[in-house]
Amino acid sequence: MKLTADQNICASSGQCVGLAPRVFDQRDEDGVVVVLDDNPPEELADAVAQAVRVCPSGAIKIVEE
Repeated sequence: MKLTADQNICASSGQCVGLAPRVFDQRDEDGVVVVLDDNPPEELADAVAQAVRVCPSGAIKIVEE
């Protein structure tokens, strides 16, 4: 699994951080998503997939390798 996040369209809702805090964070100044691990381990796959589904702006995507 490979992740991408478009910081230009991020809505700064923080749902991704709540679901997968080992994979996502937010910038202090504006809350925009930061990907901490763009190739997370398999045990986080469900949490990451849920974060992608609930992202209100669609900024986070799973890119199949």
